[in-house]
Amino acid sequence: MEFKTVTKTKICGINSVESLEAAIDGGAAAVGFVFFLASPRSVNIEAASKLVAKVPKNILRVGLTVNMKDRDLIEIVDNVALDMLQLHGDESPKRTFEIKEVSELPIIKAIKLASPGDIAKAAPYIGLVEQILFDSMPPKDMKQALPGGNAVSFDWKWLGDQNLPYPWMLSGGLNAKNIETAIKTTGASFVDVSSG
Repeated sequence: MEFKTVTKTKICGINSVESLEAAIDGGAAAVGFVFFLASPRSVNIEAASKLVAKVPKNILRVGLTVNMKDRDLIEIVDNVALDMLQLHGDESPKRTFEIKEVSELPIIKAIKLASPGDIAKAAPYIGLVEQILFDSMPPKDMKQALPGGNAVSFDWKWLGDQNLPYPWMLSGGLNAKNIETAIKTTGASFVDVSSG
């Protein structure tokens, strides 16, 4: 008898009831709310709070932030019932620890890859965060590039060649046309889809 591994999906950039319902109906294991104003998928605290209230308890509610100050983090955590924070900026391990202490929430830390060697950048965060998220580094010539959600993928073989001993997620340019190949190539058990 053959058993298939089930890959969990996080749908990020939820900013409307329609997108939330689509994610829930599609079987998402997690939904993400972007608290980064430059993102076209950003959401304010009031709207996020209303949307989060509609998320079933079996689906993780994740708040995505980028290099955010404590004051702003506390305002989000105090007003939006989140289960986790996703740090998608340049947060150092020290800053990540501070955010974990201030928020009292588990952390997903994004590591941006431009080459296979960048996978090693995850090492200082192991044991500090609950999950590493591998995303693609936006090309240097990309105008108005965001910290994530740029619809750009990296070479998935970089991860397929690894046997990573920690929980990780795959992100970066995933969509309905390529996600099956991405999962088969990397062996990802959790994927994060935003622009796709």
